[in-house]
Amino acid sequence: MFLPWRTRISDKALFVPVRDAGFGLSLRLFRTAGGERTAVAFTSPVRLATVLGTGQKWVRLGEPALRRLIEDLDVAGVVTDPAGVMTREAGRAA
Repeated sequence: MFLPWRTRISDKALFVPVRDAGFGLSLRLFRTAGGERTAVAFTSPVRLATVLGTGQKWVRLGEPALRRLIEDLDVAGVVTDPAGVMTREAGRAA
């Protein structure tokens, strides 16, 4: 039986950052250096924690499942194992 939501053996597992959306988990999106929105994924939870910190929540997905999640969003694509990410700068005090 084909179960599209299950990761097939040939699909490599990716560890994808998510955030608590109150009603469940939501995919966490980032921006490229050029300003385009992108999804990021890591090949291990250790790599994810190195870049985003140990408190970052994540889910395990196959790449096809991640691409299906973003196909209707205005997202440039998926970046795998980024060396770092930029975070939004906190507001400056006057």
